[in-house]
Amino acid sequence: MRTESYLGLSPEGYHNVRVWGWGDPAAERALICVHGLSRNGRDFDALAADLAPHYHIACPDVIGRGESDRVGQAHYGYPQYCADANALIARMTSGGRNQVDWVGTSMGGLLGMMMAAFPKSPIRKLVLNDVGPVVSKPALDHIATYIDVVPEFDSVEAAADAIAANNAGFGPLTREQWMFLASTSVYQRDDGKWTWRRDPAIGHAFKAQPITADVVLWDVWDAITCPVLVVRGGESPLLTEETAEEMTRRGPPTEVITFDGIGHAPALLEEDQISVIHNWLLRD
Repeated sequence: MRTESYLGLSPEGYHNVRVWGWGDPAAERALICVHGLSRNGRDFDALAADLAPHYHIACPDVIGRGESDRVGQAHYGYPQYCADANALIARMTSGGRNQVDWVGTSMGGLLGMMMAAFPKSPIRKLVLNDVGPVVSKPALDHIATYIDVVPEFDSVEAAADAIAANNAGFGPLTREQWMFLASTSVYQRDDGKWTWRRDPAIGHAFKAQPITADVVLWDVWDAITCPVLVVRGGESPLLTEETAEEMTRRGPPTEVITFDGIGHAPALLEEDQISVIHNWLLRD
């Protein structure tokens, strides 16, 4: 893994986007992996390490998360995320490549859907991790209960306890895995306390938009033409079985793989989850 960065542009000016890079930059294939609303690009370490022999991989920290710059609250939304994603795609399609594959968890999957729906999209294959064109209101209501909370932890271990409690949907992970997710998500303040490595304004922006109904994006889905793999938690409140089935009946050619005993969203740290994505991406 290596650390990289690139410049994004908002009405406020330029900002740095941190990217965790894997694989040979001269590889024939390129892959972009984008995390969920409150997470960061390190979530894909295990998947990226597995795919690195085959791809040049970029796992960005979306602005306001991880080691990327923070911006004004008004810019924490999909218009800015799409603009930054396009700048990254432009970098990844240089050097003779004209296509990229995309893996997106939750928010990162919605962003991938939007980028793939544009005419002449360079996205060759799209993997959606527990997200689709209908995002249920109850799931959004649950996110709203914690997304703007700024906790204080006495240790990384305590942060791991919090992630395990709040994100039980990731699956029955080991203590080592919960510690990894915590260590890549927190930083230590000058007063010795630990807190999330993300801008609280992300949560404020999320809650500033009243949630009155499900978010429905079938028009976006129907505009996608590339092949899609949907990885779904069997107990997910965000991507229901009914929505996943409808995704196979309309829009792009789609396969759905469900992992039982997992909610929102599969953490992509287990070999069975990684191998499904690996085999599908490399199947031509």
